[in-house]
Amino acid sequence: MKLRVLIADDEPLARERLRFLLSADEEIEVAGECRNGRETIAALRESQVDVLFLDIQMPGKDGFEVIEQIGAVHMPITVFVTAHNQYAVQAFEVHALDYLTKPVEPERLRATLARVRERIASQSALLTQEQLKSVLASLENGRPDFPKRVLVHNGAKDSFVNVDDIEWIEAADYYACLHVGSKSFMLRESIKQLSKTLDPGKFVRIHRSVIVNVDQVSEIFREGQSEGSVVLKTGQRLRMSKAGWQCLVAVSHR
Repeated sequence: MKLRVLIADDEPLARERLRFLLSADEEIEVAGECRNGRETIAALRESQVDVLFLDIQMPGKDGFEVIEQIGAVHMPITVFVTAHNQYAVQAFEVHALDYLTKPVEPERLRATLARVRERIASQSALLTQEQLKSVLASLENGRPDFPKRVLVHNGAKDSFVNVDDIEWIEAADYYACLHVGSKSFMLRESIKQLSKTLDPGKFVRIHRSVIVNVDQVSEIFREGQSEGSVVLKTGQRLRMSKAGWQCLVAVSHR
């Protein structure tokens, strides 16, 4: 499995050293380099990467502001690389996988990459297991009655959303954001709970933070061995993991 890596650091020598160390691993592809927070945010929104090596102190937006802007649930696996070890606790509070201090040593980097691969493998296994459980449950119990509408609370007003109209669902901490045409609705339910509630033959969890309505998918792209993306009829592009691709293909063949 080839990992796509993004390096974000304002120091040219630091980027060069990390790129050189990563080149020793044939299963690593450096997908890009960024010099500041603004470039990093743009790169994450434009392309799919598996791992982000992120400096903390950069011009404009720092590493923590990058995560805040993108959203923790939408971040790739993040490894902080910095000369300042006083940020370690804060780094793990935003769910960074690891924290490397400069200059990065080869042996320490290899250990980090091993942890990255373990994390990706466990995420893929968990996603596949959840999807298969849902499909098997529907087969064992016949075709259950899946909800046709969901009730969304919005202050003093409640709204009914037709399930068939939902194009895709995005994880947002303990909420799920339902995308319906040009509108978005926040539902106080986790994406894990929704994946068990909705029809698995129609709604597929293609990523740990994304469920898609298969009727809305127009194109599927494989980008390397680990991840890819789907494009909806609206033109919206969504991240897709390897396990998500397998589940999407399995549903489309049913």
